[in-house]
This record gives sequence, structure tokens and C-alpha cells, in this order.
Amino acid sequence: LPRPIRVLVAKPGLDGHDRGAKVVAAALRDAGMEVVYTGLHQTPEMIATAAVQEDVDVVGLSILSGAHMTLFPRVRQLLDGMGRPDILLTGGGILPAEDMAALQEQGIGRLFGPGTPTTDLIAYIDSWAAEHLDA
Repeated sequence: LPRPIRVLVAKPGLDGHDRGAKVVAAALRDAGMEVVYTGLHQTPEMIATAAVQEDVDVVGLSILSGAHMTLFPRVRQLLDGMGRPDILLTGGGILPAEDMAALQEQGIGRLFGPGTPTTDLIAYIDSWAAEHLDA
């Protein structure tokens, strides 16, 4: 049996709202994934370090603060610099469509706006894992 997909769910920056991140973490757990939740107020450096230490497959950032155009690329850059370009960086929050497109061009995975069913995120991670992780 292949091992469960390991996902780090993180709330970078100063945004103090983590209900959505907790809902996502619970949904991913219910779908059979191993979830590490870092809690609030994480720096990109803390998130990337935790992702490498925990040997995760996926990092999901929940960003409601408007700082997504700096936070997503910074975490991607740090993961790549730590030798983990293979980790999927995805996430969600209040993200304008044009920002989502710009981030995806920078190597960020699919991003999800408010109200997205958690089943969409689970299906996305499952399909990514099927393509990228060794069974």
C-alpha cells in the first residue's frame, strides 16, 4: 500500500483567521492524508523549514491578508533552495483570478478561492500525487 500523501497546512503572515485552514486540514485528514498544521503567524522560512523537516509532499498556504503575491513565491523559492522543488505548493484565500494566473506561471500549483468545496482541493492533490509520487 502506498503511503499517505503528507500535507503541510500553513497560515503565513499576520492574518489571524485560521478557521478555513482548520477546515481544510480536517477535510484532508478525512480523505486519508497525513496533515501537519503549523498554526498562525508563520514566516515563509518557518513554513519551508517545517515542510522539509516533515518531509511533506504538498504545502498548502491559506492567505487572506492580501500578501499572496509575495508569500507564495517566497515559499516556492525557499523550498527550491532547500533542494525540494518537488513539493507541490498550493493554497487558497482571497486571491484575484489574475493573481492566481500570475502565481501559477511562477511554479505555484492550483489556487482556490473562498467557498471552494474541499472536495475540489482533495481531488487536485490526489491527481497531482498520482502523477508525481512513486506508488
